[in-house]
Amino acid sequence: MRLPLFIAKRYLVSKKSHNLINIISIISVVGITVGSMALISVLSVFNGFEDVINSMLNSVNPDILITAKKGKTFDIASFPQEKIKNLEGVKDIVQVVEEDALLKYGDKQYIGRMKGVSGNYKNVSGLDTLVVEGKFQLSKGKYNYTVVGSGVAWYLDINIKDTHKFISVYVPKRGNPSSFSLQNAFNTNIIRPVGVFSVQQDIDDKYFFVPLRFAESLLNYKDEVTSLEVYFKKGADGKKIKKEIKSIIKGGFNVLDRNEQNETILKIMKSEKLAVFIILVFIMILASFNMIGSVSILIVEKKKDIAVLKSMGADKRLVSRIFFNEGFMITFLGSLTGLILGFLMLYIQQTFGILKLGGGQGAFVINAYPVKMYWQDFVYVFITVQLIGMAAAWYPVKYLLRNFEEISLK
Repeated sequence: MRLPLFIAKRYLVSKKSHNLINIISIISVVGITVGSMALISVLSVFNGFEDVINSMLNSVNPDILITAKKGKTFDIASFPQEKIKNLEGVKDIVQVVEEDALLKYGDKQYIGRMKGVSGNYKNVSGLDTLVVEGKFQLSKGKYNYTVVGSGVAWYLDINIKDTHKFISVYVPKRGNPSSFSLQNAFNTNIIRPVGVFSVQQDIDDKYFFVPLRFAESLLNYKDEVTSLEVYFKKGADGKKIKKEIKSIIKGGFNVLDRNEQNETILKIMKSEKLAVFIILVFIMILASFNMIGSVSILIVEKKKDIAVLKSMGADKRLVSRIFFNEGFMITFLGSLTGLILGFLMLYIQQTFGILKLGGGQGAFVINAYPVKMYWQDFVYVFITVQLIGMAAAWYPVKYLLRNFEEISLK
């Protein structure tokens, strides 16, 4: 074992002449331990929320979304839909018609986003698993039904148990109506709500799903869609399929994977995660002042030891390394302990869900705080804490040993 590290270890574990030094050292280790636990816990919980939101969005968003680069709709009759459907790994394609609509339910009115989907939508999407009230059913024989977002249901005060109450849907007529009146400017139809889903606030407050035939009739569309949703088989190579789709349609269309569809939400979540991490790093920097005090007092106490080492031939560099290693070991011990305790705490939460979310039963899609641990986060936290600790140890060593040549046994 190298001499500076050996002496630093002895200083760390041996009893000091002043009990205050031991107390400050313990406080330093505890502070770094708690800070490391907080850092890895926050990152892992953010990962958990990100994973939950992604899984819910993936239940609504397709693997690939195809939209026209110019215009609102495109002709499905001339689109190479069958070629895409026959690609290896493609499970099915859903035809979609979307449009803003005015909804009226009783005496309540609200502007939402109508999404008409073809009959195979339920078989390929996971939206039916996110229904919190009623059921996911869009048609039965000649009858049409709608499933609305929880936000839409709240604004309209929808009661799906009332089978005699319908939603009136108004959409603008195509072209320029000669007289701006409700009768001439809008197409209208009624539809009964049978279910309420909850995914994410932006979606819940906007969307309501209807059969494709209902949306086409209301909008006077024929062989027109606003988008196509492509769904993959399990284990399919998404990047390869996306590339093949682009080569088939040959421009004029946007081909978006799930990350591109959720780009804004993912950026916001990553920004929030980074902001909280930076705040906790600043707290760690404040906690490191305990270590500055511990190393500073230890240097003052060991002035005689420094003089002895100097008389035996030790130079300033060797003595500096002793006390720098002292600070390094305090940081290492604290960060390692914090990460181990953090892992155990997160594992218990991940397994048993002890820490519950507030709001009562059923208020959230999940009941307990979600946790997702990545080994990269443990590495990032360890490196960050070590850098803070080394900076905290470097300052008192450099400042208090600046007059090293003047230290003597006298």
